Amino acid sequence: MRLALVYARTQILELVRFPGFTIATLGFPVLFFLLFGLPRAGTHPEILVAAYAAFAVLGVGFFQFGVAAAIERVTPWAIYLRTLPAPLGARLAGRALSALAFGAASLIPLVTVALATTSTSLSPAAWTRLLVALLIGSVPFVTLGIAVAYWSSPKSALPVANILYMLLAYAGGLWTGPSDLPHAIARISPYTPTRQWGDVLWQAVGGQGWNATHWLALLAYTVAFALIAAWGYARDEGQRFR
Repeated sequence: MRLALVYARTQILELVRFPGFTIATLGFPVLFFLLFGLPRAGTHPEILVAAYAAFAVLGVGFFQFGVAAAIERVTPWAIYLRTLPAPLGARLAGRALSALAFGAASLIPLVTVALATTSTSLSPAAWTRLLVALLIGSVPFVTLGIAVAYWSSPKSALPVANILYMLLAYAGGLWTGPSDLPHAIARISPYTPTRQWGDVLWQAVGGQGWNATHWLALLAYTVAFALIAAWGYARDEGQRFR
């Protein structure tokens, strides 16, 4: 655990020193909310607040675990780290902790703007349920980000992550809410991991009981993405250290 905390601190300091990453992480979801979410907020703004909170956390998962890890894994420092006896789990846990910190930070400006521009009103219990759903529900997308990191080259990781990020967010209803999707997209939306996550989030803010089916679907996606990520890591390990 100590190694994971040290690695997380190093990751956070490294990313904070790149204003482009920090500003984009904090500002991009707010900008999208103002452009696409606010005009649709209507009488149920909590639905879109939850959706755009997921959009913010999703971006951190893709770009910190996908793009940043893909670029980092070919650096001399990363190659050196992989020769040390420190377990892979400590590095992944450290990166997860740093992603959690940035994910939480990305929610602060988004929630602040949403509270200032809409009639959003949630009870403390609903906010707690929303945070739990954001944290646990982000796990499959973290594993997908890791898969992107080990299956993409440093140059292709950014466009791959961007495409996945935008397509999954849109198809899952995180830009518009589930009711405003075009008919063709609405038909495939329930089969996407982001829609399963969105349903969990919308039940959280709506005060409804969680449907176990959505959690099981997220678990299945987590296992599938983790297997792909592990395969990519083993493939990369074999290429670099055979």
